[in-house]
Amino acid sequence: MYTPPHARSVHAYTQHAAASRVAAASPHELIAMLFEGVEQALLAAHGALQRGDVPAKAAALSKAVRLLDEGLKAALDPQGGELTQRLDALYDYCIRRLTEANLRNDLAAIDEVRRLLHPVADAWNQIRPQ
Repeated sequence: MYTPPHARSVHAYTQHAAASRVAAASPHELIAMLFEGVEQALLAAHGALQRGDVPAKAAALSKAVRLLDEGLKAALDPQGGELTQRLDALYDYCIRRLTEANLRNDLAAIDEVRRLLHPVADAWNQIRPQ
């Protein structure tokens, strides 16, 4: 598949901008960025599924699962007590639902995960350090 040179330039710029943003981010901002990435991936999966674009849906859901598992879950403090245990269980549930959504082309499961994660992301953003 042919990619025009300007598209490659835009992609390279976007990748560089994202890497710069990550490098300059505080730990709190990194978690906020993970929540934002999951939300964007879920919206992309939802749109792809509505369009019938199965490869794009699968890629977006895989990205959301990776961000949940390798990002949000991995960032949990093992000594965090009950809150950590509850978040770990929530992220595991979300990962299961997204895997099912991918297998069954289930829009409702994608929307359910968005509804579950939204209050957690919102709460995280509310405690933003000064």
